[in-house]
Amino acid sequence: MKKKKGSEEENKNRFHKEYGLWSNMRYVAKSMFRTEPKLRIIIAVLVISVTATRYLWTFISKFVIDAVTGRQSITYLTVLMLGLFALQLVFTLAETWAQYDNWYRYISVRFVEIINKNRKFMTQRYQNLEDKDVMDCYQKAGNATNNNNNGVEGMMHVMENFATNLAVVIVGLVIMGTLSVPIVTGMALIAVFNFVVKNHTNKVCKKRIWDPLATWWRKDGYMSYTFTDFSAAKDIRMYGLKDYLIGKYRELSKERLAAQKENELRWWVCGLIGNALWLIAESGLYAWLIYSVINKDLSIGNFTLYLGSAATFFNNVLAILDRVNDLLARSREVDDFRSFMDIDSDIEEGGKSVPKSDKYEFTFEDVWFKYPGAENFALKNLTLTVKAGEKLAVVGLNGAGKTTFIKLLLRLYEPTQGRILLNGTDISEYNRQEYYRLFSPVFQEVCLFAFPLYLNVSMSTVADTDKEKAIRCLEDAGMAEKLRELKNGADTEVLKVVEDDGVDFSGGEKQKIALARALYKNAPVIVLDEPTAALDAMAEARLYKEFDRLVSGRTAIYISHRLSSTQFCTNVAMFKDAEMVEYGTHESLLKAGGAYSEMFNVQAQYYVENGEEGDRETVGAGAEPAQA
Repeated sequence: MKKKKGSEEENKNRFHKEYGLWSNMRYVAKSMFRTEPKLRIIIAVLVISVTATRYLWTFISKFVIDAVTGRQSITYLTVLMLGLFALQLVFTLAETWAQYDNWYRYISVRFVEIINKNRKFMTQRYQNLEDKDVMDCYQKAGNATNNNNNGVEGMMHVMENFATNLAVVIVGLVIMGTLSVPIVTGMALIAVFNFVVKNHTNKVCKKRIWDPLATWWRKDGYMSYTFTDFSAAKDIRMYGLKDYLIGKYRELSKERLAAQKENELRWWVCGLIGNALWLIAESGLYAWLIYSVINKDLSIGNFTLYLGSAATFFNNVLAILDRVNDLLARSREVDDFRSFMDIDSDIEEGGKSVPKSDKYEFTFEDVWFKYPGAENFALKNLTLTVKAGEKLAVVGLNGAGKTTFIKLLLRLYEPTQGRILLNGTDISEYNRQEYYRLFSPVFQEVCLFAFPLYLNVSMSTVADTDKEKAIRCLEDAGMAEKLRELKNGADTEVLKVVEDDGVDFSGGEKQKIALARALYKNAPVIVLDEPTAALDAMAEARLYKEFDRLVSGRTAIYISHRLSSTQFCTNVAMFKDAEMVEYGTHESLLKAGGAYSEMFNVQAQYYVENGEEGDRETVGAGAEPAQA
């Protein structure tokens, strides 16, 4: 019952498409010959050599028996044998070379498609990453490119085998047609019936067993990653999660094992039917050949030729139909791959260029936003203008809608309703990548990459990086002392993923590196989305002031649930319950006595520090600090 439900959910996946066998074969063939043009020649050589080697031995047997029974001379037999063996050797060497030379080329094609898949994942709409249907599509696209036998590469191998089997069958038809058309027809019909059974089994197994497991694969990947994730290692040990996680994985494994058991049972029945059909075909062939020898004067040489050719013919008829079955199976997997690659393909990603300007003004016009699958709006009725050169503090408690506002501004999400304008033009009209270049964002969750430290600042290649500039930005972001401590300075490898002597920085250091990134990019608009959460309130205030000095003249937006940035900002936007409830200067909002004033007075105690003489200095102005 559970599998049936999973199958129904798969059918409802709004991103899944079925392209058809011929369309998928053309897609894969184009990818093959575009990436590895020599495959055209290699496959042609393989088809010819395989066909020749499959029948040469049957002809060798016929000619030798005919020569012996016809009392030919030793010289004739010797020349005949040497000639046939030489021919067999040439074709065998050609087949071996072609099989050797094409294998790694197929892998090369698959790697190109993996790169295309990963590029698609990294360039598609950010909001898709929170969509279950999209992530299921991505998982199945990964399954279609994760080994040599499935999906994209699997179809390449099957197409090659199909071509060779077809050539062998055509030659077999010519040979066997001289024996008996009814026998050839009967063997072909048995093979077709066997194909129908296998195709049905394959289709049912994919629909009822493997497609519903897409979510299982994601869960399995998450669990496997969590077991070895360094960031989770402390919690696993300190909270004794080992047995709990192992238990969860055991429960997860039951679903996979049950699916595998059903799959094996279905294919066992299918194999049993196939063996029975082969027995019928083999018995009928032997009966006909024996009858022909007795009643139709069939020679022993021709008996040998037809017997060997019939076996080759029937096996390849079965094989070619199996290849059709395999093609259909691989085509369904290529459907999965192409479905992911075509997500949002109808969205125009060109767009017009963002005009060069000294001033960029952003306007939110009655913007509402709801996350995919959510019932409530994360942002409601937002009308706001961020003027060029303005320093805007966006404040509010966690969950108030601040980060959603930033994601919409950065165009990581599209408004559910309303629109966002850049200098009077809807931002959806602009090229997405060009629009991204307007911003230097610093997020709360800092992601460092296994690159040298200075490349983690430039976020570019070695050739395109100004190393000295990267070092200056690190120093300006408060990393000067840390740089002096590091043995390799800015060349220090980050993380231990690639290099054993790599360094994993603290939370505060990571956020300073992220600030250095923003300085290095030097975009017109700076966005700081709570990047100093790992710092104490006083350190945050000092860093914000210094950073404000460094980005002087540019538009800057500071997001925080703490209020250390509000005093030097032009305006403050106060968010509460997914709405902007107050807007104005720091002083005007304090005087208004609303939600902002209340929040500031509660937090004021954290913006007080003891001076050398024991006096107390407030970072903010106009607020009476609460007593600790």
